[in-house]
Amino acid sequence: MVISTYSTISRPPAVLVLEDGSLYRGRAFGAPIESGGEVVFNTSMSGYQEVLTDPSYYGQIVTMTYPLIGNYGVNEEDVESNKIQVAGFIIKEPARLHSNWRSSSTLEDYLKAQNIAGLCGIDTRALVRKLRNHGVMRGVICSEGGSEADLVAKAQAVPSMAGSDLVKSVTTSEPYVWDQPLHPVYRQYDLTPAPFRVVAYDFGIKQNILRHLAGRFKEVHVVPATTSAEDVMKLKPDGVFLSNGPGDPEPVTYAAESVKGLLGKVPVFGICLGNQILGLALGGKTYKLKFGHRGANQPVKDLDTGKIDITSQNHGFCVDFDSIQQEDVRVTHVNLNDNTVEGLESPGLQCFSVQYHPEASPGPHDASHHFDRFLDMIKNQKG
Repeated sequence: MVISTYSTISRPPAVLVLEDGSLYRGRAFGAPIESGGEVVFNTSMSGYQEVLTDPSYYGQIVTMTYPLIGNYGVNEEDVESNKIQVAGFIIKEPARLHSNWRSSSTLEDYLKAQNIAGLCGIDTRALVRKLRNHGVMRGVICSEGGSEADLVAKAQAVPSMAGSDLVKSVTTSEPYVWDQPLHPVYRQYDLTPAPFRVVAYDFGIKQNILRHLAGRFKEVHVVPATTSAEDVMKLKPDGVFLSNGPGDPEPVTYAAESVKGLLGKVPVFGICLGNQILGLALGGKTYKLKFGHRGANQPVKDLDTGKIDITSQNHGFCVDFDSIQQEDVRVTHVNLNDNTVEGLESPGLQCFSVQYHPEASPGPHDASHHFDRFLDMIKNQKG
């Protein structure tokens, strides 16, 4: 067991100010800088390193509802991208001790090394109730001086998620091939890759998604979000994958146009933002949820089987199914908390998508079968 220097009382004061003027006083945690973003909450009890490095959180200040965070440190394997993506991190209490056989650093040292602002010691329950009742808000974390009025003005000046294309901030700049399978910790999910080529659109793709794809397909080619349908088809894919990603899907018009050009030509599978992009490509619209779905305990019902999967989710927008007019499109899954759309499919166009994360890392593995469904779809298309 490693003794860390975590302490709440001895830390310098810091505050979170929301755009409506609400102020939460606590202590600095992480880098002592000022940072703004949309303030959201995640209900997972573990997985804080995956949350920090998930590109879907780009531009957001994440509040963890579980009170004690950092108890198993951080390591070099459990990352979803090459850096921390969140704009800020809020927790109730930093762990005073951390212990894990793979741990290589403390959570706070990890935040400091990448210059990420944090806040601890506030009543996170009160903050989450605020966001649930009034919806997510823009906010600023500050550990230095400044009047409340100035901080409120800064919070109000943070760009809104609605209408913002954040995909271009996180997508890869160049195509690449991914060949790393699942980590040995998850060896029970190792498969013999099928001799197929999949092209994955990177809208902010999580590395564990790529690991699942590499475990099932011999070739996984990752392309930038702006790649045209014509350029994708030049790679001669057996299937196309649409990844997760941050922000509002409707400004990402180039992605929806590319997917339109692929539908009916190759099987298509989308996750999270990929589900929303597919909905737009099918002629639909999306809308912003009041406080979104973020956590590893979201119940989703399969409308065909009646089966309930407990899923990992991270999104603030949703497909408006009533806006889709194509007859060969149907809802396959719904969220049991609020009855929102969690899955789409069009058998005629050989496409399907889910709003949640079947590659959950960490989280429940109930829904990992969707990767197998994608493989089966490609096998059937190949005859």
